[in-house]
Amino acid sequence: MQVRTTLTAAMVAIALLTATGCAVTRGQETVGAYIDDTAITTQVKSRFVESKEVDAAALSVETLNGTVMLSGFAKSTAEKGTAERIARAVNGVKAVKNEIAVRP
Repeated sequence: MQVRTTLTAAMVAIALLTATGCAVTRGQETVGAYIDDTAITTQVKSRFVESKEVDAAALSVETLNGTVMLSGFAKSTAEKGTAERIARAVNGVKAVKNEIAVRP
């Protein structure tokens, strides 16, 4: 009886761990990577705010596994390039995808 109870408890514990999302599945990043990506996004956004050459309110920043994606609208190609340079200068950035559109 003791063995059966212990086995049942172990099976319930395993089921709870997998059902609550504690396990990382394919396509998801680890908690540490998520925190790193959040820090990168925050640093890029804050540098946009500090810069007088970039309109931070018109640009969006997303980070996944160290790759930063920039989107939104710039007033010129110079602003678009500056935004990319700022993003590349942040620690931890592996790549930058610049999807910023230049408004005529």
